[in-house]
Amino acid sequence: MLAILRKEINSFFASPIGYLVIAIFLLLNGLFLWLFKGEFNILDYGFADLSSFFLLAPWILIFLIPAVTMRSFSDEKKQGTLELLLTKPISHLKIVLGKYLGAFILIVIALLPTLLYVYTVNQLGNPVGNLDVGSTLGSYFGLLFLVAAYTAIGVFASTLSDNQIVAFIISVFLCFLFYIGFEGIADFTASNIVEQLGMSYHFKSMSRGVLDTADILYFLSVTIFFILLTVRGIKNESFKKKELLHLLVLPLGLIVLNIFTASVHQRFDLTKDQRYTLSESSISIIENVESPIIIDVFLEGEDFPSEFRRLQSETKQLLEEFANINDNILFSFINPIKEESVREQNIDLLMARGLTPMQLDVTESGKSTKAIIFPWALASYNEQTVVIPLIKNKIDANQQELVSNSVQHLEYAFADGFSKLTKPKRHKIAILKGNKQLGDIYIADFAKKLGEYYNIGKYTLDSVASNPQKTLDGLNDFDLIISAKPTEAFTEAEKLVLDQFTMNGGKSLWLIDAVAIEKDSLYNETGKNYAVSRDLNLTDFFFKYGIRINPSLVSTLYSAPITLAMGEGSNSQFQNLRWPYSPLAGSSSNHPIVNNLNLVRFDFANQIDTLKNNLNKTILLESAPLTKLEGTPREISLDIVTKEQDPKLFNKGNQTLAVLIEGSFSSAYKNLIKPVKLSEIKDESTPTKMIVIADGDIIKNDVSKNQPLELGFDRWTGQNYGNKEFLLNAVNYLLDDDGLINIRSKEIAVAFLDQEKIASEKTKWQLVNIALPLVLLALFGFVFNFIRKKKYAS
Repeated sequence: MLAILRKEINSFFASPIGYLVIAIFLLLNGLFLWLFKGEFNILDYGFADLSSFFLLAPWILIFLIPAVTMRSFSDEKKQGTLELLLTKPISHLKIVLGKYLGAFILIVIALLPTLLYVYTVNQLGNPVGNLDVGSTLGSYFGLLFLVAAYTAIGVFASTLSDNQIVAFIISVFLCFLFYIGFEGIADFTASNIVEQLGMSYHFKSMSRGVLDTADILYFLSVTIFFILLTVRGIKNESFKKKELLHLLVLPLGLIVLNIFTASVHQRFDLTKDQRYTLSESSISIIENVESPIIIDVFLEGEDFPSEFRRLQSETKQLLEEFANINDNILFSFINPIKEESVREQNIDLLMARGLTPMQLDVTESGKSTKAIIFPWALASYNEQTVVIPLIKNKIDANQQELVSNSVQHLEYAFADGFSKLTKPKRHKIAILKGNKQLGDIYIADFAKKLGEYYNIGKYTLDSVASNPQKTLDGLNDFDLIISAKPTEAFTEAEKLVLDQFTMNGGKSLWLIDAVAIEKDSLYNETGKNYAVSRDLNLTDFFFKYGIRINPSLVSTLYSAPITLAMGEGSNSQFQNLRWPYSPLAGSSSNHPIVNNLNLVRFDFANQIDTLKNNLNKTILLESAPLTKLEGTPREISLDIVTKEQDPKLFNKGNQTLAVLIEGSFSSAYKNLIKPVKLSEIKDESTPTKMIVIADGDIIKNDVSKNQPLELGFDRWTGQNYGNKEFLLNAVNYLLDDDGLINIRSKEIAVAFLDQEKIASEKTKWQLVNIALPLVLLALFGFVFNFIRKKKYAS
């Protein structure tokens, strides 16, 4: 067998045809990947990966491998040496394996120069070395399994004719049929089983660095099947009935084996961030769904920038992962603006459902054009439909950052949508009233959003004085309480009931203003008003839980603007001016509530101190480093927008604005006289959670013409802040039973190429990847033939 293997390699490289075949393969790869404009061009694609190569390679190999294998047995038949070969004291299987391994090694040698692509992408990464090595290695493994199957088909095809051209054509046809043909038949017959017979179905996940034993077994089955067919094909005797039966049983047996092992397969996600492995929470949501979930994704169209083509492909791959868990996940990609005749109608219909389009700038060959996309999906289940956003906006994010944030958010977006469709509302939320909290119209937008997930009701503590036990019993029917900007002090009886709600394991979200000042109160003739501390009688209450809200104002240079009319009379114009009392808060934490979160806008926020006790505290939001604290009482004037601020005065660093408290709470009334009598008073709580935010206005939506506007939307600047998402994440975290919110902490890093480096070194890297592989091939040929001539000359 080894002698046959060496003979195959020697004869291939002894002929100029061998070098020509490999040179064409390398040249085609080099031109498509590094020079020609199009979807395969790595430099234009802009991402630090080799997905373009692994998408292109199977198509080029469909022609390369038949060109290598076409002479394996057809040449032996034509020269009449096959009969002589079969008389040698070696089994037919070893003869076939010698030919097969010889061809396989030749293809591997042809692939070796493509490792230059790996080096290039690694060097051009931003930063250098951001290439996902695990994913790339897994993709090469997948390519080798594809090569193994193609080679087996090619060697078999060479037994069917003594004409190499005929053998080449048959091999190309069979490779094409097995790679993409079954997929086409499956589209026609709407059969998933037929699609699984094709190589494309199994290579798809392997090409992105995910190795599955079911996929590996498939390629090994195809390889073994065609090798055994080749063993039978080189015999000069006619088929016997027994052999025909074996040939029928063999593929059926392999199919049964693949079906059986598909249910017990192992999957290895070699990507660095495990991006193609769904979280347990996602799997638990959809694994038992028995009716179809139909997803229409509108992220489809032509002339997409490379970043949005990446978002499109990541969305497809994620939905394929969901579909692999449950066959009832059915999805399709739709271009709503493809047909000119119904384009405007479709746009109006989508916008009526809240699916607003995005307009993108597409630059190609120095020309800029506009493209409209709808980065949304609609998921339907049992006559219910939810909207799923595919874009994750962040203030000041460029197009690369926008897509990177969106890719990271995809799994949570779809899992959240599926959860809303398939799971009934299990939790009850009480919106507290009675202490002059915000009116319904000012929390209407957030309450509407919460209503998609939970049962919501108003609850007042007014009856606590007359019947505290009944008040507590009613409150205990809820899983979470929200107190949105109370402005009237809590009585001791109300505090005890709220304290015991926490002791019983109840969750709470507090939005507290420790300073009394409203932006609207400044819109008077003087443009001034006074900020004074507000006593809500909650200081000792929160102190026991380990925090203190200080009656001081947080002022920062990194803030949202205020819109004012500047100028006199008819010459006045609205201008957006810096307003230091509207801090834009963010977080460096990877906590699921705030991970990948847009900036949150506060108004007249206060500062929170955290105190040491046995509770775990997580700072969720904080101001920017250039911050100062202003004590109260204090005059607040709109004139500040016209004055230059001295950055040196903003020297207090990041100030805490929102805190998560978790653990077993001690009662605020432990060892104290109780203001009212309850049937049972607990001093220690079961493990529970509480979030305290030092501003009530972050939940407040604007109102126009007596209608609530979207929370976080600034109608003057058109900017969307992260208020609603932050509050929704906070509530989801407090009430999350299945860990869905934890998906948000999953880090998926999208690696980009350094565009400045590409612009300055483009020609260099094009030459490295197009010319250098050819030079290496020529050098190999020179050395190989030099050694061969020297050997035979001696």
